[in-house]
Amino acid sequence: MPTLFRLRVSLWTAVVILTLATFPAAAANLIPPGEAGAKAFLESSPRHHEWVSIALPGSERKLSTFVAFPERKEKAPVVIVIHEVYGLTDWIRAVADSLAAAGFIALAPDFLSGRGPGGGDTAAFASRDDVVKAVREIQPQEVTGMLDAVARYGAALPAATDKLATVGFCWGGAQSFFYATAQPELDAAVVYYGTSPDTALLGKIRAAVLGLYGEDDARVNVTVEPAVQKMQELGKSFVTNTYPGAGHGFLRAQASREGANLEASRKAWPATIEHLRKHLE
Repeated sequence: MPTLFRLRVSLWTAVVILTLATFPAAAANLIPPGEAGAKAFLESSPRHHEWVSIALPGSERKLSTFVAFPERKEKAPVVIVIHEVYGLTDWIRAVADSLAAAGFIALAPDFLSGRGPGGGDTAAFASRDDVVKAVREIQPQEVTGMLDAVARYGAALPAATDKLATVGFCWGGAQSFFYATAQPELDAAVVYYGTSPDTALLGKIRAAVLGLYGEDDARVNVTVEPAVQKMQELGKSFVTNTYPGAGHGFLRAQASREGANLEASRKAWPATIEHLRKHLE
C-alpha cells in the first residue's frame, strides 16, 4: 500500500475516533470506512462486539454471526446486515459497527458458515473467487431460513426492541429486498445496489424499502423502475436514490471513480440512518 494512502487512511481513522469520543450524537451519521480502513476502524471501536453461533432449524450447521451493540440506556432495534457476494469481511463488520454507533443492535451473519473447506466459513476459502462462487450457489430459500434464524435470535436479546430491519449490499442488497417479500414481520429494508425481486412478489411486502444505487450500474438499475412502478401501484413504500457517477459497490469502494463513490456514500449513509430511525424507533 503506498505510503501516502496509508497516511490518509490513518488520518481518516483518527478523525473518526476523535469524533466518536467527543461528539457521539454527530458521529451516528458518519459514513462507515471504505474497504481499506475497515480493520483499523474495528480495532479502535469503543463498542461491544461478540461472535455468536446461531442454530439453524433442520440443520447441523450453525450460523457464525458478528454482533455489534450500541452504547445506549434504552432497548434498541435490531438490524441484520447482509454481506456482499464477497462474504463476511472486515468491511461488513465495520458497517455493522457503524450501525451500532447510530444506535442499533447490528447482526452480521456469515452465510457461508459451514460451507467452506473443513466446514469453515468465509475466511476458510482460498480466494475471493472461491467465496463468490460459493455465495452464488446459495438458494434464496436458504437465505430466508438463515435470516429468520438471525431475526429470532435478535428478537430474544434482552436489549432488543421488537423492531427489525435488514440492510444489504450487492448480493446482500438483493437478498434484503427479497426478504421483505418473504417476512411480513420486517419493518424496514435497505437495498444497496442490489437487484429487485420479481414484481409478482412485491404485493407481499409490508416493510418500508429504501433503495440506494450508483448511476453507472445498468445491470442492477434496469430492475429498479419496474419495482418502483409496481410498489406505487400497490401503495407500498419504496424510496430510491441514484447517485451521479457512482458505480456498483460505492460504499465499500469509496476511493474509486474520482470522488463520485465517496460523494454517493456521504449522501446514502445518512439516508440509511434516517430511514431506519423513521421506521424502527
